[in-house]
Amino acid sequence: MKTVAIAGGIGAGKSVLAERLTTLGWPVIDADVIARRVVEKGEPAWRALRDAFGTAAMDEDGELDRKFVADIVFHDPSALRRLNHITHGPIGEEIVRELNAAHGPAVFVALPLFRSEHRSVFHLDEAWAVQVEPSTALERLCAQRGFNENDARARLAAQMSNDERAVLVDRVLWNEGTLDDLYAQLDAAMIELGIGRD
Repeated sequence: MKTVAIAGGIGAGKSVLAERLTTLGWPVIDADVIARRVVEKGEPAWRALRDAFGTAAMDEDGELDRKFVADIVFHDPSALRRLNHITHGPIGEEIVRELNAAHGPAVFVALPLFRSEHRSVFHLDEAWAVQVEPSTALERLCAQRGFNENDARARLAAQMSNDERAVLVDRVLWNEGTLDDLYAQLDAAMIELGIGRD
């Protein structure tokens, strides 16, 4: 079974590609979905975040106030490091568990914060990145996801650049055109990996 990471910064279209793969019947493990699950009320990471950020980081039901925490961490690099330190271990453990349960010719892992060590941790055959120009990502975050410009810029500034990500992956899929353009690049990548159709 081939294991492929799909990386990409916020607003690049990683989720669009993951949805396409799911529609085509491929198993996709989404780190963002897992990240929400590991901080649910009562989970160890939830308790650690409550201890790290205080009860102000919780809503009236005791659930993690994701917007409150995001407002802190994307304007404070030390707070972002603290968040990542608390959550990355549980997220990685759950990804490994789901990879071990996967079957078929290939499985994909949507992994926004891709790092070189993920190759060995998740036994990856390849890593691909969906990328756009920063101006395109900014426009999408504001127009499609309702971010104000300052928040969008803060989130973009907190992640690695396209150049930094590109040197870590095997293939870059540019998402500056239509969805059909992106899908065509995906088809070509899958054929080269030996799991697509000519």
